[in-house]
Amino acid sequence: MNPMISHSSLFSYNFSTLSLKETIALIINKALKKESSSVCVCNVHMVVEAKKDSEFAPVLRNADLVVLDGMPLVWSLRLLKGIKAERIAGVHLMHGILERAKENPALAIYIYGSTSYVLDKAKRFIKNNYPNINLVGAYAPPFRALTTAEEEAVVGNINNSGANIVFVALGCPKQEKWIAAMTGRIPAVMLGIGIALEVLTYQQARTPVWMEKMGLEWLFRLLKEPKRLFKRYLFTNSYFLFLFIKTALRKIFGYTY
Repeated sequence: MNPMISHSSLFSYNFSTLSLKETIALIINKALKKESSSVCVCNVHMVVEAKKDSEFAPVLRNADLVVLDGMPLVWSLRLLKGIKAERIAGVHLMHGILERAKENPALAIYIYGSTSYVLDKAKRFIKNNYPNINLVGAYAPPFRALTTAEEEAVVGNINNSGANIVFVALGCPKQEKWIAAMTGRIPAVMLGIGIALEVLTYQQARTPVWMEKMGLEWLFRLLKEPKRLFKRYLFTNSYFLFLFIKTALRKIFGYTY
């Protein structure tokens, strides 16, 4: 964790308390310096994944920047630490970076992940909505582990493209683990964006603003895909509530956390 970044510890992880504007400025600054760094856009699902996956926990803990994507995390920080922070959704962060990139050709964008279909849609959308942007490449990897040779080819392709910002759309926790493995190998700021490409390009419905503010984004998605998401959200939300209550009790009774 960069000591210059304003952050606060919650559930054993360091979360940035920078605003969206400050976060974008920090990412742009790192990108122009070609700093190899990792950005996690963290929601409740990611926290729970880190708690149950011993290999993922240090990835989240050692990320250069972890932003709060989810009102339950924003509320938890306020209730448990008395710290007001801004929710930074992945799609808003991506949009803000693309807005800056269209004005600065020194910012070279690469997209890694998702599917060829989504990438084709995304490339057309970005070119049409962010004119003059320096989009230097996009690649959808196969749905399997890459061989060593394939991985080296991917690294070489990204580095040869001159990219200094890489949007990674592999889903949590795969994208964060990939970013951690690439830190030091790819001289760029790498951000895990999940489904932000689909949301940005309107391939997936956006959550109404009032539901976002009430922390009900999970409910909106559940109503859209109940069969796929019911069990996941039942476990995730229940476990997060358990974490919150446990942490609150530790605070009340004077334990460190």
